[in-house]
Amino acid sequence: MEMAEFIESRRPRWQKLESLLDQSERGGLRGLSLEDARSLGRLYRAVSSDLLWVRARSGSADVSAYLNDLVGRAYALTYPGQRPRWADVWSFVSRGFPAVLHREWRMYVAAVLLMLAGVGFGYVGMLVDPDAAQYLVPADHRELDPVARADREASGEGMTVQDQAQFSSFLFTHNIQVAFFCFALGVTLGLGTAVMLFVNGLFLGALAQVYAAKGLAGWFWAWILPHGIPELTAICIAGAAGLVIARGMVAPRGLSRRQALRQEAITAVKLLFGTLALFVLAGCIEGSISQIHPPRLSVAFKISFALVVGAGVYAYLLSDGLRGAKAERARS
Repeated sequence: MEMAEFIESRRPRWQKLESLLDQSERGGLRGLSLEDARSLGRLYRAVSSDLLWVRARSGSADVSAYLNDLVGRAYALTYPGQRPRWADVWSFVSRGFPAVLHREWRMYVAAVLLMLAGVGFGYVGMLVDPDAAQYLVPADHRELDPVARADREASGEGMTVQDQAQFSSFLFTHNIQVAFFCFALGVTLGLGTAVMLFVNGLFLGALAQVYAAKGLAGWFWAWILPHGIPELTAICIAGAAGLVIARGMVAPRGLSRRQALRQEAITAVKLLFGTLALFVLAGCIEGSISQIHPPRLSVAFKISFALVVGAGVYAYLLSDGLRGAKAERARS
């Protein structure tokens, strides 16, 4: 039987299984009639056989992915698993998340470029027209003179330990919200995600120029980079997740948009969940090391600390690609 003929003949039962799965996922298996429940079991076994047939003949990757999704959903309903164990969580954090990011590196690079475009626009905009501060500089920094702030920190009038803990908690919550919006706005065909990334970069670039104009560029980056490397990386990964959602809507690759969106959403959610560890790290640093300024911690020390943190973060994120390259060299 030819692949096109096979797909045409099997499509009705695939659609029937998908309909039953949608119904049972909304209302549970108990919401199905006895006949529908029996049909679900029969169709699950039949579609599993169809999947094996397609794979054995190296059929269309899109068809194989669609059937694999149906079989996976049916299995999850038929054989509900136990609650996730710590071993499963650790497996995802240590290997699963870097592997997903490695597969979606193009989306991550796109998110980074969008943010960098915002940084450049904000910096140049303030350089060309300092009066644009009311539009480009975050409101809570407009009335704060960089020199006065640096002097106050140097005199020991900065945050107390309690203030730092509260600030860390606030920033963690705020940054999670930013990441979620970057992810969720993928449903706007990625336009909202792109705007969020650009605007976050714009504020950073504009603020960097404000401090640079006062001769405090080193002070500024020593303040931003220790927590900024993991924090901005996490936001860009969340932005990549939003772009993955947009890809499912714009380029379904032969599937219906609903099917493509469902598949891409699984990848996007994994990317979003993976950012939590980075946000925890950034929040801890931002509420402590980042808020300890010269002379208590020198600019050189803080930037060196930031580079060590950044090296660790990217060694972790690139670990899947490095393992793959090592395995490839071993095979050759």
